[in-house]
Amino acid sequence: MSECIFCKIINGDFNTEFVYENEYAVVFKDINPKADTHLLVVPRKHVESLNELDDEVLLGKLMMTVKEAAKAAGLKSYRTVINTGKEAGQEVFHLHIHILAGSIRL
Repeated sequence: MSECIFCKIINGDFNTEFVYENEYAVVFKDINPKADTHLLVVPRKHVESLNELDDEVLLGKLMMTVKEAAKAAGLKSYRTVINTGKEAGQEVFHLHIHILAGSIRL
């Protein structure tokens, strides 16, 4: 997706620092954090939302990436959020998982 901001980040079009990455996903800080720690887990494969995800293996890999990224960030407790669709608050239409820790400001 040439216009997708997350695809551009994954492709290196911006100077985004990945706090964690593997072959399935990249993890970086949210530019508009809603918590003391607010990370985004973004699959390398463009999938618009959870509704369009039909790959059970990828879903499992993303959840394991959440766990690995949280551990790498030193988090013992955290919340995960997946917004699916505009009405649910999804702003970027590339599936992503929010990791929120510390004081949360939703």
